[in-house]
Amino acid sequence: MSPPWKTAFIAFAAYLKLSRGYSDHTLAAYRSDLEKLPAYLQLRNWDLAPGQIERFHLDDFIQYLAELGLAARSQARLISALKTFFGFMLDEKRVLTDPTELLKAPRLGRKIPEVLTYQEIRDLLGAIDLSLDHGLRDRALLETLYACGLRVSEVTDLKLTNLYFDQGFVRVTGKGNKERIVPIGGEAIYHVEVYLEYVRKVLPAVKPEAENIVFLNRRGGRLSRVSVFTAVKKYAAAAGIEKTVSPHTFRHSFATHLIEGGADLRAVQEMLGHESILTTEIYTHLDTDFLRETIMSFHPSNQ
Repeated sequence: MSPPWKTAFIAFAAYLKLSRGYSDHTLAAYRSDLEKLPAYLQLRNWDLAPGQIERFHLDDFIQYLAELGLAARSQARLISALKTFFGFMLDEKRVLTDPTELLKAPRLGRKIPEVLTYQEIRDLLGAIDLSLDHGLRDRALLETLYACGLRVSEVTDLKLTNLYFDQGFVRVTGKGNKERIVPIGGEAIYHVEVYLEYVRKVLPAVKPEAENIVFLNRRGGRLSRVSVFTAVKKYAAAAGIEKTVSPHTFRHSFATHLIEGGADLRAVQEMLGHESILTTEIYTHLDTDFLRETIMSFHPSNQ
């Protein structure tokens, strides 16, 4: 973070503590939200001080976080923090104008699926009957969806030869047949290994085209997207979750929980394998140790 931003945040924190009497916990929440802005500016190669920020910079920033899956409530909280910060900067004459004056959450071309809280994720997973073979499979599959932020097609196409559990990674084939490496946590690994040993390994027959596929149906074929969708809806209902839930909800929850926890935005982008018109050309390849450190540090399953 550049010195102008550090100086501004220190002054702002002092203002919140001394003038508004905010607790250390609230100050930390403000700082976590606000530090995302200079991090984003760095990703865009925009070397800007607080006084150089304009409305379009903030619009791009909020749009970027929305595309990563940041929940609407979290976007609103972030915008509130930005408004408070720039209002303080204007009052202190540290900036000449307030770029947040008309700032609103962006209107996206499609509705972002609802995001589950970490507790709701655990409740949903806990609703799976592990005494059943397909329950062991579904628990392993959904743990993988959430632990890695995969698309449903990526998890149904996941290959046995692309599991690197000793190193804590899986290799995923995403859109455009592009491959990426994604870290996977210990809990997901455990459930996948249980499924492989006690369910998949003893299937009476596996279809030739599915021999290298991890998650199979009872007939030894690859799972369909519809079957995964149906399972997710069933377990969400069993857990008493009234939100609209789909397999993609796990992907957005993965991204939201990492971002809210303070994960590096570049790492989240890399792990999602999500290309944005705003960011595609500015990301560099991240080494796998850095990705693993990020997910191990900020994913709630690993806390």
